[in-house]
Order: sequence, then C-alpha cells, then structure tokens
Amino acid sequence: MAKPSEPSASESNLLLVVCLLTTFAGLTAVTCAWTAGFVLSEINSRDFMVMLVTDKGLQSDNEKLTQNLSSATLALKAVQDLGLALSFGCLGVAVAVGIRLFRGRQSD
Repeated sequence: MAKPSEPSASESNLLLVVCLLTTFAGLTAVTCAWTAGFVLSEINSRDFMVMLVTDKGLQSDNEKLTQNLSSATLALKAVQDLGLALSFGCLGVAVAVGIRLFRGRQSD
C-alpha cells in the first residue's frame, strides 16, 4: 500500500495564508457590519437633521450627536481602508493559487 506523500513546505505555507486570509475576511465582514449598524443608527437618530453648516463644519446643539457624526465619518473611512487591504490580500492569494496551479500543470 502506498504511503500518502507529505505536503511540501510551499503547500503548507499556501494553506496557512489561505486560512489566515479567510479569518481576516470574516473579521473584516463583522467589523463592516458593526460599523454600518452604528452609522445607520446615527442617521436614524431623531436629532440627526438638527445640524447647522458653519465655517467650522457641521455643528449641532447636541454635543454627543456631533461627536457621533465625527466617529461615523472615521468609521466609514476605516471600513474603506479595511476593504481595500482585504482586496489586495485576496488578489495576492489568487495570484499565488494561480501560480501554484500553473506550475502543477507544467510538472504533470
């Protein structure tokens, strides 16, 4: 009976990268969902439309609303950065898997 071959170091590394990227993708999805929920709750606030546009930016008579709007803006920027970083990571894994498949077909 033939003994199953051990996976090579490159196969193990590729599997590790795919697992890590999948984990980070899941965490990013949860973070995006939480951030979107926060922004939507602030937009649906009854005080949301009571804002003044001034030279200093948006101002409100409610200090908490002003802080939450600033936090929502920063959160949306963070979600944008997370999405971009995840896209580059997925592209890198796709290229690595493509190279692995191409090299595997050449050796057959």
